[in-house]
Amino acid sequence: MNLKALKTMLFGAVLACLLAIPASPQSGQPAQANTGPLSTWLRGPFTGNRNYLARAADAMPEEFYSMRPGPQMEVRTFGQIVGHLANYNYQWCADARGEKNPNTDTDFEKVTTKSGLVKGLNDALAYCDGVYAWLTDANALDTIASRTEGGREIQLPRVGRLIQNVLHNNDHYGNLVTYMRIKGLVPPSSAPTPQAAAPAQGM
Repeated sequence: MNLKALKTMLFGAVLACLLAIPASPQSGQPAQANTGPLSTWLRGPFTGNRNYLARAADAMPEEFYSMRPGPQMEVRTFGQIVGHLANYNYQWCADARGEKNPNTDTDFEKVTTKSGLVKGLNDALAYCDGVYAWLTDANALDTIASRTEGGREIQLPRVGRLIQNVLHNNDHYGNLVTYMRIKGLVPPSSAPTPQAAAPAQGM
């Protein structure tokens, strides 16, 4: 099988998974130029999910940032998940852009304050906004160098790293939803939209 055929199969499989991730109708982001069907479409799932992440981090009270689902469970706290997401959005979007990670001095999984974690996550997501806006179908298939979590260097298509980032964000948003539900909070994806929540006028 040649490289082109392999890339086609890869994108077909991953995009099928991404179709299950809804784009937010209220992204709060500026409209993007039409840079090709794949890159234009990919901004939808990223923007919808990144907004859920930002809203979840903001909505969780600081007293619960140190919580785990159970006292004996060796899993990340809510705050550590937020920090993990900040770390990886910075790293993977920098990989995709082919530039040095702009976050050079902070491991956000070790930050313990809500204000520091919310700022770190929002800054990382804002950085990624620019990378997803920069992506075009023309540069999406460029091969880039990156590293696995274990430190092994790998080669992959630029858009592959950005698709992986969306999937990773969506995966950990599910964790944040669970923590919020345990504390009786409604996660952003289940909260009514401003239009639905607003009372009807003239009635």
